[in-house]
Amino acid sequence: MSKFSLFGKFTVQEGKRDTMVEILLEAAKSMKDLDECEIYIVNISETEPNAIHVYEVWSNEEAHQASLSLEATQTLINRAKPIITGMERINIQYSISNWR
Repeated sequence: MSKFSLFGKFTVQEGKRDTMVEILLEAAKSMKDLDECEIYIVNISETEPNAIHVYEVWSNEEAHQASLSLEATQTLINRAKPIITGMERINIQYSISNWR
């Protein structure tokens, strides 16, 4: 059984990294209730003070897309938008199978 994974980088306004981390940790907490979200990890960069990395593993891509329309997710996205200066999806060449 294959999974859907994302590895992304957010760049935020100077001095707003902690605010963005708080928003992303709230997102991680809200994803705990979704069986389809198996991993949601937030990391900061030691070399890029305005960068935050997020790694997600989902049961499938459709589950991830559906999560973006949830009211809680939309609220967090709206809070984050004003401080985001860039977003990048980092491609990783591997597949996940037999996860659980």
